[in-house]
Amino acid sequence: MLVLSMTIYAVVSSFTPGPNNIMSLFYSKHNGMIGSLRFCIGVGLGFFLLLLISNFFSSFLYQVFPKVQLFMKIFGAVYLLYLAYKIATSKSTDENGFSEKYNNIKFGMALQFINPKGTIYALSVVAAFVTPNFEDPLLQFILLIYLALIGFLGTFSWSVFGSIFKKFINQYELMFNLIMALLLVYTAISILYV
Repeated sequence: MLVLSMTIYAVVSSFTPGPNNIMSLFYSKHNGMIGSLRFCIGVGLGFFLLLLISNFFSSFLYQVFPKVQLFMKIFGAVYLLYLAYKIATSKSTDENGFSEKYNNIKFGMALQFINPKGTIYALSVVAAFVTPNFEDPLLQFILLIYLALIGFLGTFSWSVFGSIFKKFINQYELMFNLIMALLLVYTAISILYV
């Protein structure tokens, strides 16, 4: 029952809109599903690393996080506003190279450490479900892989969506870019008030 509750929490957190999923949708629109796979793999690896760190320092991080939370929120919100601007001003020709420059494993991994939604989720899922309920380090490691896989699948599903509807999205590119940018702006603002 505990693993089921953890899974439901993980699926809801991983499949709902957030910076990872919005960026994945944007990259698949420009580069197709396979072209956005690098970013999705980076998100999965970065999130796994974040989960490992959260698990290792679970109680310590939970006490320290409130002290750095405001800084992370501000930095994350400013960065999301920058990404929103880049998306809003991008064109299908992608003259500025935005969809190629950041569509890689390294950026996907790095985004996890400035993504307050992901950080809060990693801390909460580990503190609520993993660390207090499973003492065996191997079992904890397996659960972290499981959670990272769910995160990867959430992000990748948005790539699939972008790839399937690429023709439609390209037809309404300006509207799509503005909606994606506004979603990132909304995410940035909501991060400051969480």
